[in-house]
Amino acid sequence: MLVDRVDTQHKSVGIVVGIVTPQGRRVVAYPQAIDGDTVFEIGSVTKVFTSLLLADMVVRGEVALADPVAKYLPSGTKMPESNGRKITLADLATHTSGLPFFPANFPPVEDRAAYGKYTVEQLYRFLATYELPREPGTRWEYSNTGGGLLGLALARRAGMDYEALVRARITGPLGMESTGIALPPLFQARLVAGHDQRLEPAPVWDLPALAGAGSLRSSANDLLTLLAAFTGTVKSPLAPAMAAMPETKRPNRLYMLDQALGWFVIGKGDEQFFIHGGGTFGFASSLAYDPKTRTGVVVLSNAANSVDDIARHLLRPSMPLDKPHAVKVHKEVTVDPKLFDNYVGRYRPSPDWDYTVTRESDTLRIQLPAAPKFRLHPESERDYFIQETDDIQVTFQTDGQGRATGLILHIWGFNVPAPRIEATGGKP
Repeated sequence: MLVDRVDTQHKSVGIVVGIVTPQGRRVVAYPQAIDGDTVFEIGSVTKVFTSLLLADMVVRGEVALADPVAKYLPSGTKMPESNGRKITLADLATHTSGLPFFPANFPPVEDRAAYGKYTVEQLYRFLATYELPREPGTRWEYSNTGGGLLGLALARRAGMDYEALVRARITGPLGMESTGIALPPLFQARLVAGHDQRLEPAPVWDLPALAGAGSLRSSANDLLTLLAAFTGTVKSPLAPAMAAMPETKRPNRLYMLDQALGWFVIGKGDEQFFIHGGGTFGFASSLAYDPKTRTGVVVLSNAANSVDDIARHLLRPSMPLDKPHAVKVHKEVTVDPKLFDNYVGRYRPSPDWDYTVTRESDTLRIQLPAAPKFRLHPESERDYFIQETDDIQVTFQTDGQGRATGLILHIWGFNVPAPRIEATGGKP
């Protein structure tokens, strides 16, 4: 499987898979230059750690799931509300806060070096002006903003920074010596280089202001230790907190599954399992476990193409691997930026979701649910691609005057129509 993914599909440079059961653990890596101790950026798998911290602090009586997050932020921090409903810690951990994927003042996705310069003060300024689109707790929408804010709030409650809290409550007690944010020399020596979706070298991922959303690095062996604790294969002081995480669930109507604290829930009853993937500029990761069989799986790749399908398939062989598809080569053409004014507005593919298209200076951008805001690059006057991913393109449908009446989102092999419901007019 790994040879095919690396050498035939060219979706990664190297992949490590780990499996842990009550009978023991096994690590398989390809190529041989990497192994179970190789360190990878794990991206949003960090949110499992952040939600575990929340559950542990609830078990200890230090916080409550229903506490407003503002309770643990600096005095005077203004948090958005809707109809008098405050954002709670549980809302943040289940992606139902109403906060966006990234703050509106976060650097654009193509300005990767600026991610590490975004500050907590900038986050607080965003929160003070943001208007929630709905009441917190009412609808799922994936949010790095929320995950990062949860990490900040818990760290402030504990009186230490996020990485120190992870070390004190999780990696220290479990003996996970290769997991953290900072890179001491021995740790750094085992950090493999990352690659983007086209296998070009990728910059290091640095997200200090939103550390709880996706800043950790780890190894397959360390993550197998974490999974062994989740499945009860090894005893852990975190067992009560781990058992409590699935007890809080909220529906995720976008993907037709449930969201627990820190975990996506696939299936029902005895057939359910828990999974969370992660991605950075140059890495992909997936962590999953089945409480019934007490099996855990970790997949780590040093390229940005998703590996969630491998984790699902190893836990449930009936779930097929993603079908490989040819990568289309896109060529950007020059168009008059005034054309973009015809496309600005909101588009509605379903009653629950909107796409928002904006013109920002001489660029056209699209905000999709559960995704960062992407720049659209023209291939023609109506056809656009996203440079950071091969999986998404947009075609605008127009009337006789060239004004958009709708768009078609080409995503993962599907063509999703979205009628235009509102024109927001020109530059924001």
